[in-house]
Amino acid sequence: MVRGYAGFGFSLLSITALSIVLEARQIIPTIFILEVCASIHLLAISWRHVHWQALGWLVVGCLIGTPLGVYALARAPATPLKLALASVVLVIAILLSRGFALKSMPGRLGTAGTGLVSGVLNGALGVGGPPVVILFFSTPTGVASMIAYFLFTDLLGLGWQWHDGLLNRQVLTRALLYAPALTAGVLVGNWMFGTVDPARFRVWVLRLLIALAALSGGQALWQLV
Repeated sequence: MVRGYAGFGFSLLSITALSIVLEARQIIPTIFILEVCASIHLLAISWRHVHWQALGWLVVGCLIGTPLGVYALARAPATPLKLALASVVLVIAILLSRGFALKSMPGRLGTAGTGLVSGVLNGALGVGGPPVVILFFSTPTGVASMIAYFLFTDLLGLGWQWHDGLLNRQVLTRALLYAPALTAGVLVGNWMFGTVDPARFRVWVLRLLIALAALSGGQALWQLV
């Protein structure tokens, strides 16, 4: 529903929630496959509004950052990775809930740097969207640009995950199992876009993210102790 309504947020919510019961390396490849399906559907109706120049510099940074993140995902211990995921999501949710956003688009170097951070986070934790959300949040082409960027990053991430042996039959089975729920949620989210107050919807999504991140992080800390 969040993905269909806002154009982003599916990975954040899904990975944070599922990390409570599964390891990150078991979840992230599956979510990437589902993200690609959702992005293709949404991009088909919004590609004309994409900010292609900014997207190009984001891609440059992402190409450098993604393999570094996937390398960490494939080799880092599960519990510290879960704690890192929870910490990143918690910080991001708090920043967004406080209304943090850029007043203007940064230059080429700043945009490429955003792509680099996004690529590392996306490859390692599957949550590369927030730096780009903050970048595009106040721009009129924001949603379309984010959808296009997420499609690229998810395809790139899947390529590197395959390279590092993270894609297997279990990942594909989970993707098929979760796909009907994703499809239904996107359709409901698209319908909600014209009926639900965006500010109120955003508040509740961020509260849910903070709660999930706190629960996942607390569980990881308990396992470490």
